[in-house]
Amino acid sequence: MREVILVTSGDLRLSANKACWPAQEELERKLTQCFAREGVVVKRAFPVDTGAGHGFISSQRMGMDIFSGIDPDANLVFATAAWQYSHHVLPGMRSHRGPMLTVANWSGQWPGLVGLLNLNGSLIKAGVKFNSLWSEDFNDEFFLHGIREWIRLGSVTHDLSHVRKLDVNALPADAANTGKELAQSLQKRKAILGVFDEGCMGMNNAIIDDELLNAAGVFKERLSQSALVARMRTVSDDDAKGVRQWLNAKGLRFATGKDEKTELTDAQIHEQCKMYIAATRIADEFGCDAIGIQYQQGLKDMVPASDLVEGLLNNADRPPVRGEHGKELYAGGPLPHFNEVDECAGLDALVTNRCWTALKLDPSTTLHDLRWGEHYQGDGIDDFVWVLQISGAAPASHFVDGYRGASSERQPPMYFPLGGGTLKGVGKPGKIVWSRVFVEDNALHVDIGLGSVVQLPEEETMRRWQQTTIQWPMVSAIFDGISRDSFMARHRANHVSIAYASDARTASQALATKSAMFHELGVQVHLCGLVNFD
Repeated sequence: MREVILVTSGDLRLSANKACWPAQEELERKLTQCFAREGVVVKRAFPVDTGAGHGFISSQRMGMDIFSGIDPDANLVFATAAWQYSHHVLPGMRSHRGPMLTVANWSGQWPGLVGLLNLNGSLIKAGVKFNSLWSEDFNDEFFLHGIREWIRLGSVTHDLSHVRKLDVNALPADAANTGKELAQSLQKRKAILGVFDEGCMGMNNAIIDDELLNAAGVFKERLSQSALVARMRTVSDDDAKGVRQWLNAKGLRFATGKDEKTELTDAQIHEQCKMYIAATRIADEFGCDAIGIQYQQGLKDMVPASDLVEGLLNNADRPPVRGEHGKELYAGGPLPHFNEVDECAGLDALVTNRCWTALKLDPSTTLHDLRWGEHYQGDGIDDFVWVLQISGAAPASHFVDGYRGASSERQPPMYFPLGGGTLKGVGKPGKIVWSRVFVEDNALHVDIGLGSVVQLPEEETMRRWQQTTIQWPMVSAIFDGISRDSFMARHRANHVSIAYASDARTASQALATKSAMFHELGVQVHLCGLVNFD
């Protein structure tokens, strides 16, 4: 190998691409130097657009046109330091025949790791062969060993010994029976995922084809973001004010200001309260068991962000919503919401809701971006601690002090021109079950394992927040028995789903029940890390 062709993908939004370009430029400089030391020349597949102020592929059409000029047998490197839309490059990478390597910088600033994992998951779903690496500064031994192996062999070896196929006969009998019964109940009375426009931000890996989803007893109700906006217009101001008053009474702090362009305003919050009511009413009318709001292209130009709405929907304790005839809708529990219309997370949330409810646990669940992390030593912790973050969907019950410990802050203008508040808090310490549903070899799979949320010192929490997105909730998580690099190498998505259990024994029981339910639904279950049912 003497030459590689480099491509990269960015956002559809010019504001994001311009802001993230310096980090991408630095990544490419370091990566080029690293290859040069190994005797390999890096050539960009397309020039930087100085007029636009960045060098990202910024649309699917642009990506297709660039790939039409790339030798399909060339050595190809995809590199990113930012969140990116995978469908910009997926068409070209699906038909590329030469060795492919995906690379990201190990940084929480602009979520390049999140973009990398989304592309990796999309390539796996598409059945495309590729290899992947990541690095903080591109001179660490892990990266150098991997890059040399790829140059020499066209492949990279990762340690995946933490993954094993579920032996359903090894599950505790009570958990196996409960999971089986829940699955049979779901397949008898089928469930509906309400999808407010799918394919959010090019996340091909977040779409489950109907044939696979339907076999598990779950179907889609395809809804429109425009219908959500229209329904918001029918919600009375008094009803919206009732939601705000409920949240104020719970102690949620709204960080408001007057400048609509840069600050969270009362008018934005009022619209979010209307969206919360409208989404719940639409879900009830269509008999949905869970819903997902895309909130990106289109909706972002019409109304404030859906993120506060999503967090409220996922919480068991939430403002009551009544239908046209006065009946409280989805009373006594969450209406599970899958952020960014990630249907894999939607199926996961549905199964979690059934299992946790049957076990009399708090069924509040959410997905998070696998954003970044570092090893932390001190305060009884000596482990790699991940930073899990998501702009929306995180329920208040997952935070230290619930609503009272939470705040709502304006979404960054770079991504959210019309603002809207988040639901921000620090993840409460405790035992969790983590999981990820994904599509591979035209079949549904789920990786599942145990972990803990730890409480870091306030100064360390703030340091990590400042290196990521400070307006978003943050969970400091440890995944039992899995190293940083093994988790990255195996994970099939940018998202990971979590749900809390009261203690370690209960977490194992919940994991066993959930595994049994997935197995009975025909989903291939993979246990990851340290999982013990004794």
